[in-house]
Amino acid sequence: MEQLSDELLLDAYIAANKYNLETEFIEMLRDELKRRSISPDAYRNSA
Repeated sequence: MEQLSDELLLDAYIAANKYNLETEFIEMLRDELKRRSISPDAYRNSA
């Protein structure tokens, strides 16, 4: 997980939600976003 860039992590999180992937996978991505202090909402609003 640590090898992913912030941008790729965000893209993976957004795609996982879009395609309704496993809840555990989405939670794992969300936890990593929190660990890095990244807000997916801020990313969506700036894109």
